[in-house]
Amino acid sequence: MSNIAMVRAVPPPPSLSCDSDTYLLFHGETLLSNGVRASLYTVALAYCFIGLSAITARFFKSMEQIMRHSREVVVGVDPHTKAPVVKHEKVWNYAVADIALLAFGTSFPQISLATIDAIRNLGELTAGGLGPGTLVGSAAFDLFPIHAVCVVMPRAGSKKKISDLGVWLVELVWSFWAYIWLYVILEVWTPKVITLWEALLTVLQYGLLLLHAYAQDKRWPFVSIPFVRGERPEDWVPPEDVSVDYHNCDGISETLPISADRNDGIVEVFSGHSYHNAEYSQVPQMDIEGSSTIDQVVKNTQEDMSWLFIWWQQFVDASMLESPESRKMDSACLRFTRIFWNLIIAPWKFLFAFVPPYHIAHGWIAFICSLVFISGIAYGVTKLTDQISCVTGVSPYVIAFTALAAGTSWPDLVASKIAAERQVTADSAIANITCSNSVNIYVGIGVPWLIDTVYNFFVYQEPLYIDNAADLSFSLLVFFATSFGCIMVLVLRRIILGAELGGPRLWAWVTSVYFMILWVVFVVFSSLRVSGII
Repeated sequence: MSNIAMVRAVPPPPSLSCDSDTYLLFHGETLLSNGVRASLYTVALAYCFIGLSAITARFFKSMEQIMRHSREVVVGVDPHTKAPVVKHEKVWNYAVADIALLAFGTSFPQISLATIDAIRNLGELTAGGLGPGTLVGSAAFDLFPIHAVCVVMPRAGSKKKISDLGVWLVELVWSFWAYIWLYVILEVWTPKVITLWEALLTVLQYGLLLLHAYAQDKRWPFVSIPFVRGERPEDWVPPEDVSVDYHNCDGISETLPISADRNDGIVEVFSGHSYHNAEYSQVPQMDIEGSSTIDQVVKNTQEDMSWLFIWWQQFVDASMLESPESRKMDSACLRFTRIFWNLIIAPWKFLFAFVPPYHIAHGWIAFICSLVFISGIAYGVTKLTDQISCVTGVSPYVIAFTALAAGTSWPDLVASKIAAERQVTADSAIANITCSNSVNIYVGIGVPWLIDTVYNFFVYQEPLYIDNAADLSFSLLVFFATSFGCIMVLVLRRIILGAELGGPRLWAWVTSVYFMILWVVFVVFSSLRVSGII
């Protein structure tokens, strides 16, 4: 590490121009009062979060299609017919899929926002604080409010526990180490400076996490924790719990809020979150001939309808304000609410209809196109945040770890909520939280810093200066302390109640309130630090 980088004076951060000529779309905005402008920008920011929820839903559908991809493996020869016995195995390993697809997918809005923030700051020796602030705030939102929601989701009296403690502990250790590592490189190793090697090591640790999770799943000797994997049902949910209309499998009712309608598109989307289990287990596994599965249903559907027809149907669905299910509702008020909601999200639905059907190329084309749309929305979010900071005077860092963190973490909340409510174990609900927090650091902060440090290294021969390193480090310390309290409660629940989620209703709600208090503590102390009060 360069000693010069450690002692050289840190350049001042680039100032954000907030004069009377600063506007977002047109110059007429400057004629409005700052209060009106702040309100309009805030509403636009919330609308962007709705768009993120919608496109993330499509993103998950494409991931689900990728995960359903299997290959044929010859496992033997039939002794009677002498014909080879073929078994279909999934291409993706379960533990790796949780980290590489599930956690990455739910964290991509934050990752995209941080990367855009880094790219637009190229040429500045000081890193932007919007991305890191959003990711640290997102980690706190994931750990506290999402756990608070998940713990009360199981039905009254029912308990759901983690079945594979070994994999969860590996993910948890790497999650905690991520924040320790971030503090070390910010305050100990090269204070307030990020070098190229530090950024590169941060990103490489994501690969080590994937490798360790795979080793734990396969129970490799010497590198895995010797925990016996608990018995885990094959089905994501018991088949009798849900009836899904698969003729409406590609409906565009994909945005929040989730209604009581069991065929709501968001339920379809997140029903594939536990990649460990049978695909579309809600469909009867055998028909009268004993061979029909959802794969056959999809195959038959694709034979009858080309992907061009399916793509056209996406635009047709986007133009409909009322689905066949909502027409059957007895409550006129609820029906009107659904129509009003569909009217609000109609622009997003039409825009995202341009994403190709996820049936093509095992979902990879839809996967990539969804990433492009998410990145576009994230760019709009960064511009709106700049404007809100300008007209209100609130630090962008405060907006990042509060509003932006909560808004971009909404897909995490929905994913874990439905997993906790519908899955028979707590693995996917809790694994999504711990894995997302690791991805936030190793990829969400590591990649943007790597972009900036590589640019600075070759253009200026300088490292990357972190102007708000003290505030970021303080937030990390508060997060680490409060997260320890969160994990200890989960451990105590496992020891005393026998499960991390559910249990006696009173204790479930007490735990939920406790987790929310921890989140409030994190937000308040971090805000006071940024404001200079502490």
